[in-house]
Amino acid sequence: MRDRGIFKQAFLRTIPVMMGYVFLGFAFGLLLQRAGYHWLWALAASVLVYAGSMQFVLVGLLTQGASLLTIAVTTLVVNSRHIFYGLSFIDTFKAMGKRGLYMVFSLTDETYALLCSTTPGSSPEDTKRLLFNISALDQCYWVCGSVLGALMGNVITFNITGIDFAMTALFTVIVVEQWLTTKNHVPALLGFTCAAIALVALGPDQFLLPALTACMTILLVFRNPVERYNRKVAGVSNPQETH
Repeated sequence: MRDRGIFKQAFLRTIPVMMGYVFLGFAFGLLLQRAGYHWLWALAASVLVYAGSMQFVLVGLLTQGASLLTIAVTTLVVNSRHIFYGLSFIDTFKAMGKRGLYMVFSLTDETYALLCSTTPGSSPEDTKRLLFNISALDQCYWVCGSVLGALMGNVITFNITGIDFAMTALFTVIVVEQWLTTKNHVPALLGFTCAAIALVALGPDQFLLPALTACMTILLVFRNPVERYNRKVAGVSNPQETH
């Protein structure tokens, strides 16, 4: 009964993500099918890769016949932001044992936001189960959407040009929401600046990787000053009070 209650709580918390992931996963599966790939590829990508925006990029890379090295490097850089996400959950995931490995794998932007806003349960074990169920449900939504999109690709006959913009729209919403709820805008402004400089210098086809690399490098080098400023604007004097 307790497990059922924890699952219900996780489901209720993930409903907003479900509404977005089913549609975005559907868009990915549809694009993959239109590129000439069987629906099993959509299933495999969403189960084994599960990289959100990178899966949309993956469709283009596969279509262009990109090398495995190019795909690997692109995936690493595009999803490098998850490194920063994981830093705040290192101890939590370690305490989850084998489930912690899946938590690392399944950490997406939206899942991270839910995990950060989840209050502890009645016991440490209940909290671990709740976090695990949230992550697992989010991936299930994405898998179901992508497989459904790939299966219905032959049935849908309308023009799908521009449907891949759905992920761009999602990231725009995430950026706006984080900007409004966060007092420290230094990382966001740094990202915008790096992207703008790289776009002007390299053009729209080659600016992404250098921009992400430059932004990540600067944040790592100046991590301590950024964290001190973050505590200052948040009104926190003790570093242990920040999550």
